[in-house]
Amino acid sequence: MAVRRCLPSGACQWVRVWNLPVRIVHWSMVACYVIAWSTRSSRYLDIHVFAGYTLGGLVGFRLVWGVIGGPYARFRDFRFGWRQVLGHLRTVLRGEAEPFIGHNPAGSVIIYLLLAFSAVVAVTGLLTLGAEERQGPLAGVASFAWGEWFHGLHEGLAWFTLVIVSVHLAGVAVESVLLRENLVAPMISGFKRSVTAAVSVPPRRGTGAVLLLAIALFGAYWFGGYLTASADDPYRPFTGPALAQDSAWMEECGGCHLAYHPSLLPERSWVMLLRQQASHFGEDLFLDAETLSRLEHFAVANAAERAATEAAWKMNRTIPGAEIPLRITGTPYWKQKHQGLPESVWRHESVGGRSHCEACHLDAEAGTFEDAAMRLPNGF
Repeated sequence: MAVRRCLPSGACQWVRVWNLPVRIVHWSMVACYVIAWSTRSSRYLDIHVFAGYTLGGLVGFRLVWGVIGGPYARFRDFRFGWRQVLGHLRTVLRGEAEPFIGHNPAGSVIIYLLLAFSAVVAVTGLLTLGAEERQGPLAGVASFAWGEWFHGLHEGLAWFTLVIVSVHLAGVAVESVLLRENLVAPMISGFKRSVTAAVSVPPRRGTGAVLLLAIALFGAYWFGGYLTASADDPYRPFTGPALAQDSAWMEECGGCHLAYHPSLLPERSWVMLLRQQASHFGEDLFLDAETLSRLEHFAVANAAERAATEAAWKMNRTIPGAEIPLRITGTPYWKQKHQGLPESVWRHESVGGRSHCEACHLDAEAGTFEDAAMRLPNGF
């Protein structure tokens, strides 16, 4: 419904157009996108996932509110045809457009696109989390290869959504100038001025309070583990699968260094390392035949080819088939993940070199190497 601008005399009425739930959803979605874009690094995966879950919940609420939310918020109240949209854009360009009490035709298209793409971004995020990270309600729903594909799709859709947001912001700025009307203020206060008889929607403060409480409670649940964490028992938001372990492997390998899990190198590497035990990086392991056979059997059964974790799958995929790497730190995937780290990190007293995975990876001993289980020393 188009409305005239207020008269020069100021004869207007204030109309509540956006009730509290609509405004909370709007600004909360803004916050989710800002947080998600700021936490794309795997180090902040738990924060990124929190923003994704919250975004999905907000979209779900807004879809329901679009049916039962009352005037201006209901989808049927801003359902325009393409001719109306194009006609509105033409009048805007000519500087002749009249303001709308609710969403205008062009703005309605942006709202529909943002809701649709936000929903798809959230769903592809869940698919990525389940397939690539083996976490969330869709854990193990697809292979690691599919997870990588979902990851690419998720990022592509997020970039496209950012384009839609940019168009939305540009449209708000242009129409605010051309119509001499602040279109941002009503989404903060909820009110617009009108010289026509227009419906003022109920504030719905109770629904808004419940919505805010739900977001706060989910945040407390999601990040509550950090409140009980300590230096000796740091919080890990994601726990990887329980990998097979062997007491002989832990004793023989862990006696000198971290007992690197076999999933970090391919089968051929472990076979070569064990069969060259008399010259193991300058040391003789003095393993008897029975122990050597047990270690080799355990290593072969749990090598990187078995793809028990994301790290194992990516490790194996990036090693050329003709190569037999004998050092984890010499593999392409390890180099890729650690490129850019300053030399001072490796020299830090709490790290002590590239081979000390446990210095930064909380789950190094378990062998899972979850993205969110990585902590750099203080100061980095």
